[in-house]
Amino acid sequence: MTSLSVETLAADAVEPITSAGNAQLGIAVLAGIAVIVLLITKFKLHAFLALTIGSLALGSFAGAAPAKTIASFTAGLGSTVAGVGVLIALGAILGKLLADSGGADQIVDTILAKASGRAMPWAMVLIASIIGLPLFFEVGIVLLIPVVLLVAKRGNYSLMRIGIPALAGLSVMHGLIPPHPGPLVAIDALGANLGVTLALGVLVAIPTVIIAGPVFSRYAARWVNIEAPEKMIPQRPSEELERRPSFGATLATILLPVVLMLVKALVDIVVDNPENHVQRVTDVIGSPLIALLAAVIVGMFTLGRAAGFSKGRLSTTVEKSLAPIAGVLLIVGAGGGFKQTLIDAGVGQMILDFSKNWSIPALLLGWLIAVAIRLATGSATVATISAAGLVAPLAADMSTSHAALLVLAIGAGSLFFSHVNDAGFWLVKEYFGMNVGQTIKTWSVMETIISVVSLAFILLLSLVL
Repeated sequence: MTSLSVETLAADAVEPITSAGNAQLGIAVLAGIAVIVLLITKFKLHAFLALTIGSLALGSFAGAAPAKTIASFTAGLGSTVAGVGVLIALGAILGKLLADSGGADQIVDTILAKASGRAMPWAMVLIASIIGLPLFFEVGIVLLIPVVLLVAKRGNYSLMRIGIPALAGLSVMHGLIPPHPGPLVAIDALGANLGVTLALGVLVAIPTVIIAGPVFSRYAARWVNIEAPEKMIPQRPSEELERRPSFGATLATILLPVVLMLVKALVDIVVDNPENHVQRVTDVIGSPLIALLAAVIVGMFTLGRAAGFSKGRLSTTVEKSLAPIAGVLLIVGAGGGFKQTLIDAGVGQMILDFSKNWSIPALLLGWLIAVAIRLATGSATVATISAAGLVAPLAADMSTSHAALLVLAIGAGSLFFSHVNDAGFWLVKEYFGMNVGQTIKTWSVMETIISVVSLAFILLLSLVL
């Protein structure tokens, strides 16, 4: 699940790196994924190396020239790190500022005081949904992770009981609710009404996020009973501080990028004129990079200086924040490289070729095509764009409400079963300190529940509307 900046390149994939037939390509995809899983689980190879070798194996099995496979992998790695890597780095700096200043403690203490026991997963899903409304998935993760890990540690909760609701809130927003890139592209391709899609999306999102979040987290916590990984928990040195930031200042700092992105989204919808001066300004300040950078700079004053940090102490905090995320960056980048190799090999076109003769209802067809492309490429936005392009002619004769439901069905399909070819899979795995099997049993199953449950509600709405 990557941002539009990362996936525009994937969506506009150039000519395939191989002329392999569909059968050979299908076998190559399965072989490439098998190599990655085997190297990580059986041989305990680092995920970065496994993904790199798996990408080369995929190209070889598909009959592509090694040079083309390498070019695809490095292009995907580069675009993913360019789009996601800077956000992870800025998020890590903000997280470290929150931790070292005592701001994270302030937030966590307040959450633990206001919500405890059974209410905690519901509180986490609500927080994640609000934060996730305007944010890309990756930005939401890096903003939420320090809070999730600290709540789990200090409240003595299972990490899955707290983490799954937060991830569900972010993921549902990413797949179903504009202004996220996938839904926006599908709305444009199908000529759907944005307001109607947004309203129906919220209607579908609420029950979906409840089932995939707080309800499923009970079972996820039994299947994978782990504690928050020490290396990822923001270490709190606040005992040595004479003062710490207020709850209001800390919350305002965390919500600053959320507000900036939401303003951008609203201006884009209301003004809808790229030449307009106001829209050009909000497009800049509401971009993920600038919004998070602004939060980091503001945080140096509202968090660091408020806790009495000197300039030297601030510099040390920033420096220490970046070391723990080096491995995460490489793994997420390699996941993007594997995804791009799949796309450039022509896997998306292979799925479209297979689906041309499927004779089933439009809503189900859109969902199935998005599912197939999501499973093959690991990209939610590529799945949405490809499926929307294929079923666009079917939307021409649809009512306003059914065109909106088709957008949502495609968005739901694009979230189905995230696995080793999705950079988001590796992001969740590393942040939560899980192995591949545990990530599949929790994160991958949660994504599948979101996809299937939201489709069920979409089909129910299609009977009523």
